[in-house]
Amino acid sequence: MAAIVRVENLLKTFRIAERRPGLWGAVAGLVHRRHREVRAVDGISFELGPGELVGYIGPNGAGKSTTVKILSGILVPDSGLCEVLGRVPWKQRVETVARIGVVFGQRTQLWWDLPVRESFELLRDIYRIEPGAYRAKSDELIAMLGLERLLDVPVRQLSLGQRMRCDLAAALLHSPELLFLDEPTIGLDAVSKLAVRDFIRRLNRERGASVILTTHDLDDIEALCTRVLVIADGRILCDGPLSDLRARAGSRRSLTVDLVDPAASVDCPEAEIVSRDGQRVQLSFDPTRVKTADLIGRFVARHPVRDLFVENPPIEELVAELYQDARRDPPDLP
Repeated sequence: MAAIVRVENLLKTFRIAERRPGLWGAVAGLVHRRHREVRAVDGISFELGPGELVGYIGPNGAGKSTTVKILSGILVPDSGLCEVLGRVPWKQRVETVARIGVVFGQRTQLWWDLPVRESFELLRDIYRIEPGAYRAKSDELIAMLGLERLLDVPVRQLSLGQRMRCDLAAALLHSPELLFLDEPTIGLDAVSKLAVRDFIRRLNRERGASVILTTHDLDDIEALCTRVLVIADGRILCDGPLSDLRARAGSRRSLTVDLVDPAASVDCPEAEIVSRDGQRVQLSFDPTRVKTADLIGRFVARHPVRDLFVENPPIEELVAELYQDARRDPPDLP
C-alpha cells in the first residue's frame, strides 16, 4: 500500500534573537542584535502507512510539534520532501486540511465564548459538510465521547478533560483520513486520560484512521501505539516497533524476588543485585548471557522464595538512554 505520509530529509531552522543580560545588554541589543540558529528538524525521514498508529516521542524542543505543523501545512520547511495524502501540505493547504484532523493539547479550535454545539456548527460550515452527513457524524461522535451534557455549555466553562473530548470530536466532524494528536492527554486526570486513550484506540481499530500521536506520557505509547519514532535535537533516533526500541536501548531485564527469610544473605553470581528492601531483592541480568529460566532455577535452588517476577526495564529508562547517547554524539553542523 502507498504511504499516506512521506517525509525525506526534512529540515527546518529557526533564527532566534539573543540579548545580553542587564540594562547595558538591552541598550546594546538596540544597536546590534545577535542571533543564533536552531535546527528544530534536522534531516528527518519516515513514512506512515494507512491505518497505522504511530507514537512520536521526544523531550521538549526535540522537534515533535514542528514536524506536526509542517505536516499539517502551518509551517514551511527550509528543504526536504513532504507529502501528506499525495499533496504538499503548505502548497495545497485547503485540499490537505479537508482530509486531515489536528488536535493540539494546549490549544483549542473551539470558540471560547460559544456553546460547544455552535462551535461544531461553525466547523460544519467551514468544512462545507452536507447537513445529513454532519448530523450522522456529530451524533456518532457525541455518543462515543459522551458529550450530550456539554453541548450547550460555553467552551470557557469546560474542564480540561471535557474540552479535550470536545476538541477530538471537532477534529473528526469532517471524517478525516489522517489525525495528528499533539499532546492530547496533557494535564488530564487519570479518568479523562483513559477515556481519551480508549477513543483513540477505537478510532484506529474500528474506523481504520491513521494517527500520529506526539506525547510525553509514555503510558499513552505503550497502551496505543504499534510503532514508535523517537526524536531528539531534530533527529530521528529510533523508528520501529516498541520491541525494537527495547532491543536498541539494551537487553538487560529485572528479576524481583520476595524471600521467605528477610534476613537471609543473597548469593547470585549470574546477576547484579540492584537493591534490597527487607525480603524483597531486585536483580539485573542480561538474558543473552544467562537464560531467564536458568537464572530463576539456580536462584530458587539456593534461596527459599515466596514470590518472584521478571520484567523489562520501563520504557522511560530506555528512551532516556537514547537521549543520553544522542547528547554524547551530537550531529555535525555545517
